[in-house]
Amino acid sequence: MIYAYARVSAKDQNLQRQIAAFCEFGVEKNRIFSEKKSGKDFERTEYKRLLKKLGRGDLLVIKSIDRLGRNYSRIIEEWNRITNVIGADILVLDMPLLDTRTKADNLVGKFISDVVLQVLSFVAENERESIKARQAEGIKIAREKGVRLGRPSFVYSEEFLSVAYDYLCKRIKLKAALQRLNIKRDNFYYHLRKIKKSDAGGRGEDLP
Repeated sequence: MIYAYARVSAKDQNLQRQIAAFCEFGVEKNRIFSEKKSGKDFERTEYKRLLKKLGRGDLLVIKSIDRLGRNYSRIIEEWNRITNVIGADILVLDMPLLDTRTKADNLVGKFISDVVLQVLSFVAENERESIKARQAEGIKIAREKGVRLGRPSFVYSEEFLSVAYDYLCKRIKLKAALQRLNIKRDNFYYHLRKIKKSDAGGRGEDLP
C-alpha cells in the first residue's frame, strides 16, 4: 500500500499543494493523512492514525522532510522507527535521494537515505544556531535604532521572530519575509504590530 502524509503548521496555511503532489504520484485520496499542526513533536492525531495503518512493505510519501517534522533528531528517530521497526519505505518527493526503495538492493537505498538524513540533520542544527545568532543580532540592532520589541501576548516561533527582526532591521525585503514564512502581507503586518504594541504602548507605527 502507498500512504502519504501532509502537514502545515498554521490554520491559515494550505495543504492543497502537498495533496496535489500525492495525487499526481498516484496515492489514493483515502490513504492521504493531513493535518494543520506544529512539527515540534510527533504528538499529532493524523500522524498517529497513519502509523497504525502503515505496515511492512508499505510506502510512505511526504512532500519534503520538514513536513514530517521540525526537530531533526526526532525525525531521525521516526525515520528509523518507520523503516526498521515497522518495515515500511519512505519517499521524499522534493529530495529523491531520500528514498529507501531501490531497484537492485533495498539495503543500498536505506543506507543512502540514512546518510543523507544524517547530513540534513547536521545542516539543520547549524542553521538553527545561525538563526539564533541572527535573532540576537537583530534584537541588538533594533534596540540600538530605538525599536522596542517586547514579549507578545502569546509566544511566536523562533523562525517568525527571526524573520520579523530581519525585516524590521531592513536585512531582508518584504517579499523574502513573506516567502520564508509562507504568509500573506496583511497577516504578517498584523503580527508585527502585535509584537511592537506589546511593549511600545500600542500604536504599531511605521507599518502600512
